[in-house]
Amino acid sequence: MTAATSVHLSPPAPGDAGRAPVGAGRAFSLLLFLGGLIGLAASAVLTFDKLRILENPSYVPSCNLNPVISCGSVMRTEQAEVFGFPNPLLGLAAFGALAAVGAGLLAGAAYRRWFWLGLHAGTLLGVVFVHWLIDEALYRIGALCPYCMVVWATVVVLFWYTTLHNLRTGVIPVGPRLRPVVREAARYHWAVPVLWAAVIALLILNRFWYYWSTLV
Repeated sequence: MTAATSVHLSPPAPGDAGRAPVGAGRAFSLLLFLGGLIGLAASAVLTFDKLRILENPSYVPSCNLNPVISCGSVMRTEQAEVFGFPNPLLGLAAFGALAAVGAGLLAGAAYRRWFWLGLHAGTLLGVVFVHWLIDEALYRIGALCPYCMVVWATVVVLFWYTTLHNLRTGVIPVGPRLRPVVREAARYHWAVPVLWAAVIALLILNRFWYYWSTLV
């Protein structure tokens, strides 16, 4: 993905995004669509395994690989049902909606400012929730779920590129002093998600070094 293809409309003047629908370029639209499908697939697998565990408490998910990479250990915790039902059900709804938005954008749809702000708020809530789950998995549960990590990565990427899209198109107004910063962020758009992923990977490496070190 390149910054130049993140939207198919020229960034409007400050305030224009509230009056005219804002579309998106093929790259960002495809990112929303594919990201939604990836998250949807991971959530579907997690939901299936959770249902199997509810039916048969001795069921062992296929992603139970070792003491650290163990979906079953994560699924049996309270954190896996924060709102009283399995967390993957949230993913089914949220990622399904994102895939639908991406499909609409690929078809040429454009949305009002309130819609883009709502999408931004949704991805922000998602990234906050994901980081709470990361903290719980690392420091309370002490186990990792591969499909959960796919969801983590997908949410981070979608949040970042939605933020960048809204800044570049004027959905989120930016003053003259910050516009060069936004342009540089768009130019090196890959840097933030790469650094973000690197920090999480280092946290995982450090937390479970006692196990990884035995494999070296």
